[in-house]
Amino acid sequence: MNTPPTVEIGLDVKDMDVYEKLMARSKELALLGSATGQIHWDLETYMPPKGVQLRSEQIALLSKIRHEMLVSPETGKLIDQAENIKELDATQKRNLYLARMVYDRETKVPTDLVSKIAKHQAVSVDTWKKAKAAKDWKRFEPELEKMVELMRERHEYLLDVKGLSNIYDSMLDEFERGMTQEDINKVFRELRDGLIPLVEKCAKATSGFDASFKKRPVLVPVQRKIAEDLAGVIKYDISSDEAGGRIDETEHPFTTGYFDDVRITVNYHVDNVSSMIFAILHEGGHALYEQNLNHDWMYQPIGEAASMGIHESMSRFVENLYGRSPEFWDYYYPRFKTLTGDIFADISKEDWVKAVNLVEPSKIRIEADEVTYSLHVIIRFEIEKALFSSEISVSELPQVWNEKYDEYLGIEIENDAEGVMQDTHWASGYYGYFPSYALGNIYDGMWLNQIDQDLPNWKSTIPSGDFSPIKQWLVENVHTYSSRYDPADLVKKVTGSSLKAKPFLEYLNSKYSELFGI
Repeated sequence: MNTPPTVEIGLDVKDMDVYEKLMARSKELALLGSATGQIHWDLETYMPPKGVQLRSEQIALLSKIRHEMLVSPETGKLIDQAENIKELDATQKRNLYLARMVYDRETKVPTDLVSKIAKHQAVSVDTWKKAKAAKDWKRFEPELEKMVELMRERHEYLLDVKGLSNIYDSMLDEFERGMTQEDINKVFRELRDGLIPLVEKCAKATSGFDASFKKRPVLVPVQRKIAEDLAGVIKYDISSDEAGGRIDETEHPFTTGYFDDVRITVNYHVDNVSSMIFAILHEGGHALYEQNLNHDWMYQPIGEAASMGIHESMSRFVENLYGRSPEFWDYYYPRFKTLTGDIFADISKEDWVKAVNLVEPSKIRIEADEVTYSLHVIIRFEIEKALFSSEISVSELPQVWNEKYDEYLGIEIENDAEGVMQDTHWASGYYGYFPSYALGNIYDGMWLNQIDQDLPNWKSTIPSGDFSPIKQWLVENVHTYSSRYDPADLVKKVTGSSLKAKPFLEYLNSKYSELFGI
């Protein structure tokens, strides 16, 4: 198994003092960031309706304090001095590289702009929630317009220091370090060209299957028990004296936290228990990654996640390659039937597995099957590219969205709540984030190829309920490397190959051939 480098080269007392001061500053920044994350969690879960203004002020202040500390002359001086140290080990060099990268970028962004963005995020997300519930795009549009302009302004400041000429490339780099539109276009073309015929074949092969039983009502208290049970299956501890997780309810499932306190959320739909199941597995995969980042690097720049795409690969591996597999349901379906009583008593395990793997073009990204999911992401990628190249305006987003869903998936969007307003990302200013989801699928294909070589019998342990072998492989080969490598370099390190979509497409073709005989 691959393990992080452990070479230690001693520093003299003066050098160690400089380096340790820099790491102490890194810890303070990490603590402020995690505190802000906890307030965001409260904003999305238990905050009373009247609290939005207060929360926005709190988030803005913490963000301002953190940014001022990050870009202070003292931080810059520590980095300058540390760069003069002659003997640094691989971990220390990576810490210094990442600290320099972030410092150089953030010093370009005015503190007042950082505060404005943080404050508007809270207002924008709150307005998005209300507008989505009311199916009222016009209510949300002005807040989104402001968020787009604020983020455009932020990335205009960053172009020179990143050595980029395109605002959207800068946005992509925030979530997938080192990747540009050109890089993503190349691998997405390969993915799209492989998916389009596969979607057609799968949809045709599964069109006669009646999966309406998935909509049978399952009361929320029962769903909560299933969620807690699933957390135990994947070793996401929410109940012991040493628990570092919890499950709460919100409009849009998400994961937030830092190392020893990582929380997930879910939205319970009475008529769609499978939505909850795969949200728990998905967010649980995110949480396991955060909790198993290298603890020796906690509070250090190197200790963070490699990228959002790597993060998504960890969540989607647990959700799909594990959680939608026939082997998983060999184990879990009897437990599921026990927890739900007579609701699915007449449904066989084989039919349930087919139902949760049904290929059916749909409106909602987070409800999409494995085969069509990446097309939802490619649509968003293309819209973001057009928006930030000024080919389209914010006011045109609903129309463009609806046209692309008709073109790519043959779907008619009936209202903007199920269309352009279905995701929270744009309200939050997370432009450039969406490609990470499809990149996560592509990374999973790469990991799967390697796992099959390293653990050729790994699937044989799943029906017994033993998640440990696959979890251990993911921890040792992905989680523990944290931010030691940029994502493309991590893929090369673990698999010996550059990133390509072919392994993921091969996985889909093999799986659906076995399930539906395509």
